[in-house]
Amino acid sequence: MLYPIFDYLDQVLDIPGTGVFRYISFRAGMAAVFSLLITITFGHHIINWIRNKQIGETVRDLGLEGQAQKKGTPTMGGIMIIAAILIPTLLFANLNNIYIILLLITTVWLGGIGFVDDYIKVFKKDKEGLKGRFKIVGQIGIGIIVGTTLYFHEDVVIREFTNPVSIDEGVVETPAFQDVKVAKTTIPFTKNNELNYETLLGFMGEAMTPLLYVFVVTFIITAVSNGANITDGIDGLAAGTSAIIGLTIAIFAYISGNAIFSQYLNVMYIPNSGELVIFASAFIGACVGFLWYNAYPAQVFMGDTGSLMLGGVIAVLALTLRKELLLPLMCGIFLLETTSVMIQVSYFKYTKRKYGEGRRVFLMSPIHHHYQKKNIPEAKIVTRFWIVGILLAVITLATLKLR
Repeated sequence: MLYPIFDYLDQVLDIPGTGVFRYISFRAGMAAVFSLLITITFGHHIINWIRNKQIGETVRDLGLEGQAQKKGTPTMGGIMIIAAILIPTLLFANLNNIYIILLLITTVWLGGIGFVDDYIKVFKKDKEGLKGRFKIVGQIGIGIIVGTTLYFHEDVVIREFTNPVSIDEGVVETPAFQDVKVAKTTIPFTKNNELNYETLLGFMGEAMTPLLYVFVVTFIITAVSNGANITDGIDGLAAGTSAIIGLTIAIFAYISGNAIFSQYLNVMYIPNSGELVIFASAFIGACVGFLWYNAYPAQVFMGDTGSLMLGGVIAVLALTLRKELLLPLMCGIFLLETTSVMIQVSYFKYTKRKYGEGRRVFLMSPIHHHYQKKNIPEAKIVTRFWIVGILLAVITLATLKLR
């Protein structure tokens, strides 16, 4: 909302100092600061309101150390994260940008699904919450919206330069370019690091590419959203991991939205994607600010209201930057948590069918509970997972040069 105001003050009235709003770095910094202030300043008020409404966590007895103490801890704290993302984005981002619009819709959409799930659990006393099929329908719905928009919208393009950016005696020469409407993505660790979805379908490519692309987008959003949801099992794990991933994506967004940096690093230049840095900064600030209250011992849990939204937003950010194939590496913690559940369930069913009794690979899944069962302190588990997340982030950023 402030962007057009300051743009008018700068371009039309030529008021000194208002031009600073044109810089992405300034607006990103402001978004991060405002996001942190919103969560930290108003967080305890929101927690008290949740506690007064008796919106407490219902904890199943899983035999985990410290589990009983978590009973009654305020949940649905994802509302804090959503507010801390939306308000700075609405204030500092260009709301005419199609990528920002998509991310705002995704935040509200998946936050709403998570809110309904938490509401049913807390107020209807139904531990199962929203039925799985309804969650999937909701995730498919946002997947179709994002997929069709990214494929068909006229503003979603890649800029190809016919001659590179050159700098001669301090003067930057403007290169010739053309904006191309194509469904391309980035393949990590390869010399020719681009993949056109159309080539995957051979002679049927042009007609079937939209369906393939929407399917891939929907699958990715659903998978990452559920991965974040599964990861949210111990204090600070999901929020901290998401903040690390958000910082990684913010760096990619800044590079992809800058003509000089993108050409120097030989990555796709995506016009208008620089605005995603503002959203990603608000995202990081919201996650870090939430940790103020969610770090061990947690004063509030995000619930599905937060976790489903965090994963979905990460997926959409990666998709808009054509970095979706980096998600298994970037979101390696989410992948590990999800895979541990799949392995545990599959092996249990297999051994029960074969031997008459179910056997387990892990002491408990998701895998963070496995380490809890081994009597490793919860705070140490989270810290180690964060360290692994940072290592994965570094490796992901290294793909910019390792080909």
